Amino acid sequence: MRCPALLIAAPASGQGKTSVTAALARWHARQGRRVRVFKCGPDFLDPQWLERASGHPVDNLDLWMNGEADVRARLARAAQQADLILIEGVMGLYDGEPSAAELAQRLGIPVLAVVDAGAMAGTFGALVHGLRHYRPGLPWAGVLANRVAGTGHAQMLQAALRDGDGPWWGALPRDEGFALPQRHLGLTQTGELPDALVRLDRLADALEGTSLGQLDGSEWQRWAVALEVPAELPVVEPWLAGRRVAVARDAAFSFIYPANVETLQALGAEVVFFSPLADEPLPDADALWLPGGYPELHADTLAAAGRTRASVQRHVQAGRPVWAECGGMLALLEGLTLADGRRVPMWGLLPGEAVMRARLVALGPHAWATPWGELRGHTFHYSETQTALAPAAHTTPARAHGRPEAIWRHGPVRASYFHAWFASAPQAAAQLFLPLPQEGPASVMAQETAA
Repeated sequence: MRCPALLIAAPASGQGKTSVTAALARWHARQGRRVRVFKCGPDFLDPQWLERASGHPVDNLDLWMNGEADVRARLARAAQQADLILIEGVMGLYDGEPSAAELAQRLGIPVLAVVDAGAMAGTFGALVHGLRHYRPGLPWAGVLANRVAGTGHAQMLQAALRDGDGPWWGALPRDEGFALPQRHLGLTQTGELPDALVRLDRLADALEGTSLGQLDGSEWQRWAVALEVPAELPVVEPWLAGRRVAVARDAAFSFIYPANVETLQALGAEVVFFSPLADEPLPDADALWLPGGYPELHADTLAAAGRTRASVQRHVQAGRPVWAECGGMLALLEGLTLADGRRVPMWGLLPGEAVMRARLVALGPHAWATPWGELRGHTFHYSETQTALAPAAHTTPARAHGRPEAIWRHGPVRASYFHAWFASAPQAAAQLFLPLPQEGPASVMAQETAA
């Protein structure tokens, strides 16, 4: 299957990758084209903007976390339904192991470089030349300048390009009205901004004034890539057949990979959602997933969610499994101390306290070795947790400078800062939602620690 595809990358974070990718997605969607967008690396916030722009859920692509076969399969399935595919890179083009450049080269996807040229002229050419040639054989689509002062500035930037480093696809102007607002974990969630679509339309309108925005659907065929479903994809058995998994989902619990929900359904589970912020009771379910998000921004509301807390407590007392990731774990603790020093009592279903820090505490890819396979994912948090519980297991950081993340068990509750990518080890993911044996030396978690 062949489908036009571009990977939108940059020299560094903050250059405008998300804005340009969202603008492209929104512009093509407004033309009636079917656009599928992906995000390189672990990320929950950029995909919200890309989903709003394209009208379709956004999956993550990471050669380490997903595995190459999973990456290829997701792209191939998208190619069967889409008129074009857009992939937003992560950090700088060559940052990370594996980097966005490696993904582009391994899959043959052309790279469109987005460069914040607001404070440069001739150096723009040197920077683009380095991006283009640093890795021999990198598929290349050209360059788009961002945050440009005007027509004269754009002409200087275009003149700075060497032969072979283009094509030049134009320039987006410097305009604060295009900015996507941010906070400590990244972009602000789209659901919190009533003008989110208006912002995206402004970006798409600006893109229409560039050479890139003038290309029609047929002209995008220059970037057509062969994408086929790999033959070696693992078969997912229905280990959760007949089980109902409740998932918290609202502005406080929004860090949910769409692929994780799909994996639960592929495992045979029925997935139902509820909102703790709306004080909705936990639906009747065999297992509960409390994903990450922003509980620190909604701590008072969560503390006052008496119906939700009572229903989760009944679920725990009945011995039904709970998997709490990062922000979901914070909600279960006895208290959360916010950045301003104020302590807010939380649900008290997991011993311990968490404290928000001004700086990032941990970031990076992690793996959890279990008897059912290596569950991969990542960690990214600004809080620290103190608890008397002894860790039942630890993750292993994929990078030398990382530190393990504890996985705690308290009755039927398992909790960690670790965000799991369920498709990396479906049988291991299924265990998170199956009843645990009684705690003790022969428990499942003891086996996981040994593993």
